[in-house]
Amino acid sequence: MAAAQRLEPARTTALKSGLTVVTETVPWARSVSLGVWLNAGSRHEADADSGITHFTEHMVFKGTERFTARDIACEIDGIGGHLDAFTTKEMTAFTALVLDEHWPRAFEIVSDMVQTPTLAEADIEREKGVVLEELKMDEDNPDFLLSTVFAKHFWRGHGMARPIIGNSESIRGFRQARLRSFFKETFRAPRILVAAAGNIDHDALVSEAERRLAGLAGDSAFQDASPPTAHPEIVLHDKPSLEQVHVSIAFEAFGARDPRRFAGALLSTLLGGGFSSRLFQKIREEAGLAYSVYSDLSLFSDSGCLSIGAGTGREAVLQVLEHAFRELRDLKDNLVPAAELRRVKEQLKGGIVLGLEAMGSRMASLARQVMLHGHVRPVEELHEAVEGVTAQQLRDLAQEWFRRDSAAVCVLGDLRGLRVGRDHLVC
Repeated sequence: MAAAQRLEPARTTALKSGLTVVTETVPWARSVSLGVWLNAGSRHEADADSGITHFTEHMVFKGTERFTARDIACEIDGIGGHLDAFTTKEMTAFTALVLDEHWPRAFEIVSDMVQTPTLAEADIEREKGVVLEELKMDEDNPDFLLSTVFAKHFWRGHGMARPIIGNSESIRGFRQARLRSFFKETFRAPRILVAAAGNIDHDALVSEAERRLAGLAGDSAFQDASPPTAHPEIVLHDKPSLEQVHVSIAFEAFGARDPRRFAGALLSTLLGGGFSSRLFQKIREEAGLAYSVYSDLSLFSDSGCLSIGAGTGREAVLQVLEHAFRELRDLKDNLVPAAELRRVKEQLKGGIVLGLEAMGSRMASLARQVMLHGHVRPVEELHEAVEGVTAQQLRDLAQEWFRRDSAAVCVLGDLRGLRVGRDHLVC
């Protein structure tokens, strides 16, 4: 990057209310992505409230004390912007992407949404139907169903085991009084972070946040959840309507704050992070057993898992497992060759940079880093951390993670008597 375009470091300000503001000013951008992030997600809910965070995320779009739902839509469309929101197991975000001159209006609208939603009874009843249809749509998606069945067993007995959207019974049971109390308990300044990236002035956003979000002052009654315990089981879920059998292999990992997370990311990338990855080459290109083959490292604040996935035919499931576990054994027994390690390092570093090209991705990265680590690390530091990983560290991690007794397997599809035992999982 030319010296004239070098970015200033991200700035973070903690307000007296407990709310935090983080920005990265990109002066040559013509857009601003901003978000109000809530440090709470589905894992923090009680069983009876399953899905209430996601449902509340929906409800803030249905109108506030100042804006109707139609007003919100027309205002954002009228400034050429885009409004969005999402809920995860640990976080909830309300975001806007607008031209730089319109960010104050967008922030005004989003601030109102997360501060004074009406949560009207008629809107609640109507939105139940919408969310139930969303649930049906999700359940028709094999990837969603596989991840739901996997989480239910792998994180058994913990909030991490429940789907973010909830279930049909809990969704139908939401009442206005409970939603309003949940909102008051949860949407409080100490749990709120405002993040922005683009052509925006940090001090101006801090001033707006102090003014616009003053109503969120006060302590949160929301309780943080305890860490989950992994249960590495073999689960076979029969769904005859599916054409493919979907296979997931998973191992418990560390949380997002562990310094070995860069080694974990490289290990996952090497296994199934692209067309050149070991599993893609072995299972798809050489054996022709699957179209989709991947590996993913999911890191949460205090836990995580590395998962391997593939879609295949019922008759090929055991072959896919054999190929996958052969690669896991190789990573335990042998050091990754220097040329391969160099390739995956460049792949991961490239992914970090390319992922920050869009202002929305840059804003989300700021928010997640501050919420998880308390600060923002420059890209150069992230690259140094990736470069610092050695082949021996990857082997050590493989030996720690990839054990037969710690392997969880979930198989979904038209199984017709298929059996998978732990003797098939040779690590």
